[in-house]
Amino acid sequence: MTESMKSRSRETGFRHLVYSTSYSLKGLVAAFRNEAAFRQELALCVVLVPLAYWIGENPIEWLVLVGSCIFVLIVELLNSAVETVVDRIGPEHHELSGRAKDIGSAAVMLALGMAAITWGLLAYQKFFG
Repeated sequence: MTESMKSRSRETGFRHLVYSTSYSLKGLVAAFRNEAAFRQELALCVVLVPLAYWIGENPIEWLVLVGSCIFVLIVELLNSAVETVVDRIGPEHHELSGRAKDIGSAAVMLALGMAAITWGLLAYQKFFG
């Protein structure tokens, strides 16, 4: 561990918050630059979040709609992190590496399905209920 990494790991309070925030933003930028699925889901959120103000009839519905979009992005970030670590280990095929990537992909699929159900039910309620 380098000396600067040691000093950063001992940071507390406001400095720790600043370092943590900068690492988080660095991760978001890396996901945006390197992960097509993250960019696609982010673009979908950019369209859907304003629609949530129209579809959601109260703050709780708005929060559920927006939250389902954010949840998809969170799961995609975690899936991308797993895939990156697996790829770092080595390019050769390994059953466990494939399983880890498939499980991460399944998590994204479930998050997308849950978001679709949430949006579908609340949109149906607004327009037909």
